[in-house]
Amino acid sequence: MKATIYDVAKAAGVSIATVSKVINNTGNMRDTTRQKVKETMEKLNYQPSLMASALTGKGTETLGLLVPDISNPFFSEIAKTIEDRAHESGMSVIICSTDENTEKEKKYVELLQRKQVDGMIVASSFHNIEILKGVVDRKIPLVMLTQDDAGLGVTSISVDDFKGGYEATSHLLSEGHRDIVIIAEYAKSSKHRIYGYLEAHEEHGIKTSEENIIRTVASIENGRECLRKIVEKGKVPTGIFACNDLIAVGVIQEANEMGLNIPEDLSIVGFDNTILATTTVPGLTTIAQPITEMGKRVVDVIISEIKDKNQKKEHVLFKPQLIIRGTTAVKKR
Repeated sequence: MKATIYDVAKAAGVSIATVSKVINNTGNMRDTTRQKVKETMEKLNYQPSLMASALTGKGTETLGLLVPDISNPFFSEIAKTIEDRAHESGMSVIICSTDENTEKEKKYVELLQRKQVDGMIVASSFHNIEILKGVVDRKIPLVMLTQDDAGLGVTSISVDDFKGGYEATSHLLSEGHRDIVIIAEYAKSSKHRIYGYLEAHEEHGIKTSEENIIRTVASIENGRECLRKIVEKGKVPTGIFACNDLIAVGVIQEANEMGLNIPEDLSIVGFDNTILATTTVPGLTTIAQPITEMGKRVVDVIISEIKDKNQKKEHVLFKPQLIIRGTTAVKKR
């Protein structure tokens, strides 16, 4: 049976109040008494109740992180950074993968509230905004990551998606590509990347059409399917900008099976610069998001807001960076 505070007090021969003071590092007592209580807690494997700490206003030293798909390398990499940074600050992280399902979003937000987390980080593609309004109304610190504040009036931290889309497209255009397809996600981030794609075409005086804008859910298989559908229409573009490394990898795999040479027949640019970008042959040209810096920043911001809930909210935009590898080259056909 799980040990209780009463068990610790009895075994150490002290009062419950004394055990509580040791747990919360308060009150005056002999060092020998404090040490004896700590040794007893360790011997009984006693874990203080986080819920009880929350009820006394001390917080649970826990953050909630909601991501749309933990199997996506971008979210797994940024989750690792967030967890490491939180650990450095004495905080734990509960990670929830919503699969972009509104019922799961509701379930996990309610779970995190029951767990009395001190704050929540919501990363990209969160659809159930109404339930987040409830979080804000309850004065639970909330920070949006890789998306805007969705009208909630909270701090948001993201990369400049418009600039990233512009840089990816400009790179292809500068290498002579004129028939460029963009494969985007349904997320708001992709909406801004599409705007960048269109702006780059306009600045270069190149026309593009709505047919060249494709939307899908990020996965390797969907990347493959998108290329199959493009080819089935009777033409192969010379350049593809995939708004996600997962999609880009799918395009590469399908192109290889079709006998298309990369980058000679088809140049490809991805987005995120996850570990996937270094595993393809050739290596994937992609737009890098500063994952480590963004992960650290979001933890620092939410801890600051936990300490001061009246802190001014801000919209932080990180700069994307074009990383040129082997999947792009000057147009040869």
